[in-house]
Formats: sequence, structure tokens, C-alpha cells
Amino acid sequence: MSMLKWPSRDVLVAPSILSADFARLGEDASRSLEAGGDILHVDVMDGHFVPNLTFGPALVRSLRRALPGAFLDVHLMVEDPGMFVGPFVDAGADHVSFHVEPIGLDACVALAGRVRSLGATAGVTINPPTPASAVLPAVDAFDLVLVMSVNPGFGGQAFIPEVLDKVRAIRAVMSPGQRLEMDGGIGPETAGAARAAGCDVLVAGSAIFGLAQPDRPGAIRAIRGA
Repeated sequence: MSMLKWPSRDVLVAPSILSADFARLGEDASRSLEAGGDILHVDVMDGHFVPNLTFGPALVRSLRRALPGAFLDVHLMVEDPGMFVGPFVDAGADHVSFHVEPIGLDACVALAGRVRSLGATAGVTINPPTPASAVLPAVDAFDLVLVMSVNPGFGGQAFIPEVLDKVRAIRAVMSPGQRLEMDGGIGPETAGAARAAGCDVLVAGSAIFGLAQPDRPGAIRAIRGA
């Protein structure tokens, strides 16, 4: 499974722009990468699948223009991801993840093929209440599996440690070329448990953007475990 676009570091830290200063988004996103972040995580919410409304393809297009070298990791928290994968890849997304809950595993597998045909990598996502068995039969169909460690919709929530059992079960059937991502409540205090369970992409929002710029490199190193 090709991961050629992805940074090669063993553990990637993905600053989540949901916690950035929207009035200075390009600058704040750039500074999170300068502080040591590897990729930018973009949470797309439709107000239906989750009770919040966030970013559209135009924002990704603006980010791509402002940061041509950045890897953009788009997480679709939407009821109908098939409507959105094309516009987001066209806008500059390098990777697109979508949830198994609204469309089921077979549709996710088909959608992953479509995302790859457009030139991006594809991931499947599960929420905290969703069992690992919802994705285990087809883990090899995806470049990445994203396990949510909070209930999606809003930033700043507390980490749910019970999801680590799912992470271990999913990691056990993944190939070395696949990534396992965790999103929700990740910071220096919780990242170690996520890494130990098998996660190698760690999304962090307020734990990075909530800090003054001089404090961000240390937080990112702590999350990475370096």
C-alpha cells in the first residue's frame, strides 16, 4: 500500500487546526509545523453526523496555497462522505479519512478505492462506542485507520482510555506500511499510552495551539515521545 506522500518519521504529530486561531489560520498552521508538527489535521464537520459545522474545500484550497509543502490530513465527519472526497482532494488534501458509522464497511472500502484513484491516500474512522470489529474484516483496504478517543464534534474533550483496547486489536492485523491514527484528548500526558498501544499518528489540537509559540516545540516532542 503506497504511503509515498506521507512523511517518513516513525511517529507523526498532527496539529489539528480546529484549535488554531481562525483569524490568523495560515500563520498559526505554519508556526505549528515550524515547531515540529509533521502534518496538518483538518476536521470537517457537517452539522448532521456531528453537532458542529467547520471547514469546507475552500479552506483546504487556501491552506494548500499558503503552505504548498504541507501534508494535509482531512478527516470527514459527515453523513455522506462520497459527496465530499472529490472536492477535498481537488482542493489539495493529501489524505482523506471517513467514518464507518454512517455508510458501513463495504461502502468505505469502495470509497477508499475512489480516493486513491484521485491521487490521495484513504482512511477509515471509528468513534469511541464503535467496536474494532466494525473495521477489522477490511483493515487491509485502507492506508490508515483513525480511532477517535473522544466523541467527535468539538475540541478540548478528555481522552477516553477504553479505546486503547481497540487500538491494540487493530494494530495486530495491520501491515508495517499502514498508519494507525488517534484523535481526541491527545497531549503529553496521554500520548504515551496511545503510542504504546500502537498509534503512530497522533492528532493534537489544544495541546499545541493552546500554547504560546515558544512552548509548542517541547509539547510536540513530548507527544512524539522524542
